[in-house]
Amino acid sequence: MATRQRWLTTISLYVNYIVYGMAIVILAQNMASLGHQWHVDTAEVSYVISSLGIGHLLVLYVAGVLSDRWGRKLFVNLGILTYLPFFIGIVFCRSTTMAYVLGVLAGMANSFLDAGTYPTLMELHPRHEASANILIKAFSSVGELSLPLIVAALDGARGWYGWSFMLGAVILIANLIFLQWRQFPARQRATTATVAQVAKPVRWRTTQAVILTIFGYVGMATFYLISQWLTEYGTDVVHLSLLRSRLLVSVYSAGSILGVLLTALVVNRWLKPTWFMLVDTVVSLLALIAMAAVPVFGVMFVGSLIIGISATGGVLQIGLTLMSDLYPAHKGRVLGIYYTASGLASFTIPLVTGGLAKTSIHQIMWFDVGVAVLGVLCAVAILMLKRAPQSVGQLVDD
Repeated sequence: MATRQRWLTTISLYVNYIVYGMAIVILAQNMASLGHQWHVDTAEVSYVISSLGIGHLLVLYVAGVLSDRWGRKLFVNLGILTYLPFFIGIVFCRSTTMAYVLGVLAGMANSFLDAGTYPTLMELHPRHEASANILIKAFSSVGELSLPLIVAALDGARGWYGWSFMLGAVILIANLIFLQWRQFPARQRATTATVAQVAKPVRWRTTQAVILTIFGYVGMATFYLISQWLTEYGTDVVHLSLLRSRLLVSVYSAGSILGVLLTALVVNRWLKPTWFMLVDTVVSLLALIAMAAVPVFGVMFVGSLIIGISATGGVLQIGLTLMSDLYPAHKGRVLGIYYTASGLASFTIPLVTGGLAKTSIHQIMWFDVGVAVLGVLCAVAILMLKRAPQSVGQLVDD
């Protein structure tokens, strides 16, 4: 494939994740308007948010496996087409039941995009697989950063909140048309590296895969809690104005963009991926403890930036890359397992926080601290397994 065609396809794939970033926070950023439209409180809106996790969980594994057989482009197209009913329909529905159905479709759309996009980027850029995956997070962070600013601008102008949803739909339609002229690479065959990985002890690889799958859940849960509840935490616990609370989300999203750039610069140059995971999760934990223990604007501002840099700066993609290295001949299947775990977090975490919100939103931040502790334990376990000597005659991967 010509270099120009490769980069046009790459850019088109990344644009979808700008809209994905918008979708992550768009319900939370419009909680008041949607709650009024559906005649429910914020806790009920939080339950609707959980529908995205259900949709993501339902089809991701199957989509990952089938993308290996039927081709990547089909699933990228399917992802865009499945996202459109969510962005167009959510502003016109009048019940949480219909909103929940549309949310499930949005979650499924995310799964289809993941199944087609991650393997495609690794096949387009085989020498820079980790960097290509990490940059997905950068583009989704652009969406997360811009959406609160758009919502705030609409509020300030007393405009219809639904324009933020319509913008996402317009971007998707334009990119769907552009994508039809893009070329996708053929599936890569197994390499010598694949044979070397398969030769390693089955128990050794399985143990790491299980821990990395747990990390996929924990990593998603850590920053999902922040992205969904930072605004409410700012207004209810820190007693900030709505504008300043939304500013925290923008700071957090800006931090995630900076974190992606730092991750791409640091990983494999100064820190191996396993060491990076450990440092990253410890920094996230310390920032969350500070935000929970000292809820003042200064701490929240700095903490939001640090959480953006650490928890959402590409560490999930690092985990996926590490797991793909264990089974390099089965990228689609590995992606399905890993992101099914993260989809489970997107489904279960809003259910937990919906209950916590009825008693104390402050407890949600402490709950996130507990989740981050589990993330540190996973990172320590992976590091120990990587450094532990294996059986005689087997390669040592460090």
